[in-house]
Amino acid sequence: MKKSYFLTLFFTLVLFATSQVVEAQNFTRDTPIQENIEGLTIYPNPVSSSRTFIYITSKRNLTKRIEVFNVLGKQIHATKLVGKELSITNLSTGVYILKITEGDVSETRKLVIK
Repeated sequence: MKKSYFLTLFFTLVLFATSQVVEAQNFTRDTPIQENIEGLTIYPNPVSSSRTFIYITSKRNLTKRIEVFNVLGKQIHATKLVGKELSITNLSTGVYILKITEGDVSETRKLVIK
């Protein structure tokens, strides 16, 4: 009889403790975490190899750090973008991944050059 009371009390305490931890975790997530750059656009995309610039804009239009990767994941170019024009003269025909960082938020996009 004592064992069943002990087990019941033990499981009740464990259940209560885990529910408090879950509530604490949910409470800390009330503040939204921005995961994407708001209003990010890259155009034209796809772009012909005869063009020399693409345009990268966002709602906040802050200074952006742009990293260009090839499809194998090797970084081939990095720059800071103050305006909205990004030179693509050093990129040949192919598919690239752009990692755009604005403030403390980063986002990746695909760029196709025909």
